[in-house]
Amino acid sequence: MTSDPYAEDRDAVFRTVFDGPGESDPAVRNAAAEGTGAPSDLESLIDKIHRHAYKVTDEDIAVLQATYGDDRMFEIIVSAALGASRKRLLAGLAALGQA
Repeated sequence: MTSDPYAEDRDAVFRTVFDGPGESDPAVRNAAAEGTGAPSDLESLIDKIHRHAYKVTDEDIAVLQATYGDDRMFEIIVSAALGASRKRLLAGLAALGQA
């Protein structure tokens, strides 16, 4: 297995973003990070962030802005992006560990 010298610091950042204080519910942030279990109105945006983030449009955000506001939307989007990046990082580290 490949040693990851940044794991502890990275995990601390994840815990802060996903579970720390904020305007959005930590359960929603965690669901966004995992890509499953989010409120139904957020599912499409979160899926798009996880699978094709470059396809997210202003319209995708604007539809949810009235419900969630700027701060909660920011936290949800960041959580989804960090969760997607974490999955990719862990998959890459696992592949290196098997090489």
